[in-house]
Amino acid sequence: MSRTLQSSAVRLIAAPPAQVDVDLLVVPLFEGEPIAESLNGLDSATSGEASRAVTSGELKGRPYDFFFTPVTSEWKARRIALVGAGRASELTLDRLRKLAAAAAMQARQKCIDRVAFLERGGLDGPGAVQAIADGLTLSAFSADQYKSGERLGPPPAEFTVVVPAERGTSIRELGDAVERGCVLAESCNIAKALSNEPSNVLTPREFADRAARIGRDAGLAVDILDEHQIARLDMGLLLGVARGSAEPPRVIVLRHEPSGAPSSPVLGLVGKGITFDTGGISIKPADGMERMKDDMAGGAAVICAMRAIALLRAPIKVVGVVPATENMPGGKAVKPGDVLKGASGKTVEVINTDAEGRLVLGDGLWYAQQLGATHLIDVATLTGACAVALGRAASGLFGAPEDWVQFVRETADRSGDRCWPMPLFEEYADQLRSEIADMVNSGGRPAGACTAAMFLKEFTGGLPWAHFDIAGVAWADETKPYQPKGATGVAVRALAELAFALKP
Repeated sequence: MSRTLQSSAVRLIAAPPAQVDVDLLVVPLFEGEPIAESLNGLDSATSGEASRAVTSGELKGRPYDFFFTPVTSEWKARRIALVGAGRASELTLDRLRKLAAAAAMQARQKCIDRVAFLERGGLDGPGAVQAIADGLTLSAFSADQYKSGERLGPPPAEFTVVVPAERGTSIRELGDAVERGCVLAESCNIAKALSNEPSNVLTPREFADRAARIGRDAGLAVDILDEHQIARLDMGLLLGVARGSAEPPRVIVLRHEPSGAPSSPVLGLVGKGITFDTGGISIKPADGMERMKDDMAGGAAVICAMRAIALLRAPIKVVGVVPATENMPGGKAVKPGDVLKGASGKTVEVINTDAEGRLVLGDGLWYAQQLGATHLIDVATLTGACAVALGRAASGLFGAPEDWVQFVRETADRSGDRCWPMPLFEEYADQLRSEIADMVNSGGRPAGACTAAMFLKEFTGGLPWAHFDIAGVAWADETKPYQPKGATGVAVRALAELAFALKP
């Protein structure tokens, strides 16, 4: 007997695998596992093909290896896909999410309509089905909307998470976990779509308009500050960066204020929203500059995390602030040696106009405090130095005090957004000293990611604060089984999870 619960994107059933009527049933296979013995009836349903593939070495269970075979009898699924899951002892929720995403992408490429993924246990039940639903939903994203020729076909029309009929956790709790996974993946996909947009389409005004629609559809309160309102707030750092562009800046404000929420804590999320970064007068090399359309990935993460926070009904107040502008080398552009004054009153000598992200974040962090934030998180593709330090494996994490940073790290890692703590030694402040202003905006090449974070710390008002430098992980340079080339949607899950983990 099976039980079914339908979510917005993925359905959940508790049933024996043989009863699942789909076009493709995906079954994870661990290294060294005798699959025919582990899953009763699978081998006979495939006329021995499952065990033959394993014993012959055709399928070793290594992560993301696939073996497709038709079902010849007994089971209701048309085909079965065995997907390598690595060692059973090394299975994590993050790997399970990636396995589901890889399977869904394979199914999309093969134009398969109805896909089910078998949850085989070994991990927390709600966490496992959330990860699977998340991974399956990620396959809905593609970046080929501007192609006039051949494009990737539509994603599967129906996804199912299959759990054992005897699962102890209630079907309602598992269904809530599926819904959570779908919302998080949908939000990540929206963040990817924003980051993949060309900058002639996604101007600061268009970015703000889309953020407003996303926020209002999710039930958030929305305010969009135009250049006149920004000027009245004396946000001279943001206005300085925007000066060289024909496109006016915007500040996107999204607020989640649930009924009955305590007055504190108020989580403030601040995202860098540079819709294109030429470097300004300190212009970047031409090679790879087209990637700078994704310099608003931190802003996209904040907007889409706020969407998830609202839809999932986080119990605390959360405010999202995204200062958005282009960084262009026009005749009115800020020049090396200029001094800008931020809304906080701090003055900054600009010695490198390509260090613009920290300037707009300085005004953004100040404004989040004016809106009542008691705890601050900022997210930015801030420094190439962080990508050099950590590569494509993790975001850099900075902040203070130490217990808050550790809390943020544990929450982010649990969500699947891996990060690594980086230092904020007082010596880094020496590199930011200016002879004519409160500080300079760049400490030079040594410890570039650390001095950039130290600059941001000056605008946090002593509140608990953490900074994610996502420069190395916001964009995938190559396609992986679970991730197409392009924007990754990093930090959406971490920010959303923090809204549930932070307690009054």
